[in-house]
Amino acid sequence: MIQAPKPSRRTSAFLVGTLGVLCFAALGCSRIPGRPGPGPEVVRPEQVVDFSTLYKENCAACHGVTGKDGAALALNNPVYVAIAGEDNIHRVIAGGVDGKLMPAFAKSAGGMLTDQQVAILAHGIVQTWGKPGVLAGQTPPPYADAEAGDAARGQQAFTASCAKCHGANGEGSQNGKYKQGSIVDPAYLALISDQGLRSIILAGLPDRHMPDWRGGSEHPLLTGQQTTDIVAWLALHRTDNPGQPYAETNTTAGSVTGAAK
Repeated sequence: MIQAPKPSRRTSAFLVGTLGVLCFAALGCSRIPGRPGPGPEVVRPEQVVDFSTLYKENCAACHGVTGKDGAALALNNPVYVAIAGEDNIHRVIAGGVDGKLMPAFAKSAGGMLTDQQVAILAHGIVQTWGKPGVLAGQTPPPYADAEAGDAARGQQAFTASCAKCHGANGEGSQNGKYKQGSIVDPAYLALISDQGLRSIILAGLPDRHMPDWRGGSEHPLLTGQQTTDIVAWLALHRTDNPGQPYAETNTTAGSVTGAAK
């Protein structure tokens, strides 16, 4: 019987070393010292379907982290949510407000969100900040009004219902400890649409002690026509070029002249 030759010590060492390398490779190269470990999976923007995340990334900067106390209209207002409804909220998110600071978010209108994400935002706003029964069985004026308002009647309605807090001409007043700024300032009106004005009149600003269309104890109830007329009167104060113009510099005389005084 012919016996196979015994492997030499060098051959045995080589085989052991090779086996070790193969075992190391089988365990994966992720354990190499100094190599970064696997990071968290990055979700593509169009795959985000969580309301909280979508709201934080797209809405909170203007409307506030909790839906209020932001520069834009408070969404954390059950009366506004009830009057506007999910369909109108969806439409505004998708298409924005032309010429104002509210951009379009739907991809179909030039934004970055899918139709599904827009729907999640609109539904989430209603579910998060809506409150069943907040209107107490009362029927509010419609969210939007296609009819043109009468500015003369609007001034009368404003004087009767709004002047106590906003001043006779809308230029602001001190009502107790609450100071109201001008709502006829052209710079302010350039930033807000007619529908934005209407929404504020209808839904109020509860965090700023402004009642909704029902008025409360100190203000009479507003009808839909009165709301339309007040918006028409406020809109008359808009100008093509709002804001104080820059002064003209007279370089020859070394002086500043112009309308900015």
